[in-house]
Amino acid sequence: MFTVGIIAATLAAVAYGLSTVLRAMGAQRADDLSTDTVTAGGADPSLRSTLQTFRDPAFLLGTLMVILGFAGGAVAARLLPLFLAQTIVAGNLIITALLGTVLLNTALRGRDWLAMGVVVGSLCMLGASASHEAPTRPDDMFHWVLFILVASGTVLGLFVMHLLGRRGAIFGGALAGMLYGAIAVAVRVLDGVHPFDPVVLMLDPAAPTIAIAGAGAFYVQTVALQLGPVNGVTAVLVVGETGLPSIIGVLFLGDQAIDGLAWLAYVGFLGAISGAVAVALMTTHEQNAPGTASETA
Repeated sequence: MFTVGIIAATLAAVAYGLSTVLRAMGAQRADDLSTDTVTAGGADPSLRSTLQTFRDPAFLLGTLMVILGFAGGAVAARLLPLFLAQTIVAGNLIITALLGTVLLNTALRGRDWLAMGVVVGSLCMLGASASHEAPTRPDDMFHWVLFILVASGTVLGLFVMHLLGRRGAIFGGALAGMLYGAIAVAVRVLDGVHPFDPVVLMLDPAAPTIAIAGAGAFYVQTVALQLGPVNGVTAVLVVGETGLPSIIGVLFLGDQAIDGLAWLAYVGFLGAISGAVAVALMTTHEQNAPGTASETA
């Protein structure tokens, strides 16, 4: 089962990486067609722009990849420690960067590659330090607290995104990452999966948590891809979807570092955050503006 989890997480990484680039193409082309609805003063993308994005063929194909990635990530979250599962899934950063240079006409400099290498290397440290011991099962209160935090955090995050407008790309990527991380936690603790019991599954607060976090992350990431460079958005997203569930896994779900490797987990976590912030700061100003995707396509 451990091998199945590794394969599922790897497939999720490839699917998510491809999805990000395809959705960025669709989101940016729709944004080009609706520039008259976005003021130079920093207003956020209009409903018309977002609806046009959802009709773009590249975006629709990217959405199918999201579904595939979610399925792979869900299997991995159930079979592997969140340290390891989310670290492998986070490999979509490299897929995104490589495909972005071809499909989005983004340019990567040496320091961009170095920063991304730090992110991936640090995430590997985080995953390598995870113990394979059986996880603990949290009580029902944990399920309800998770639901309340995700629901309220999604509403608050959407409000902040509206206030930030055109400056909200990096915040949106971080928010989407935390919501994706919350999905992994909710999938991990979801009751009624094994053995399968649809009644227990639907009554578990973790089920609506997955729905709210999934819808919120999908929408926020779409808007963020309209506003900023794909690599910068993806970098901060990776930190959220990896760091948050890793911490929760250690504190509440019984995930532990291998004896003697706790220091490696700390180094990996700090390195991932530092590297991702560096990628976000450098690519935000150095890569092409959002209109490039439609020209390349």
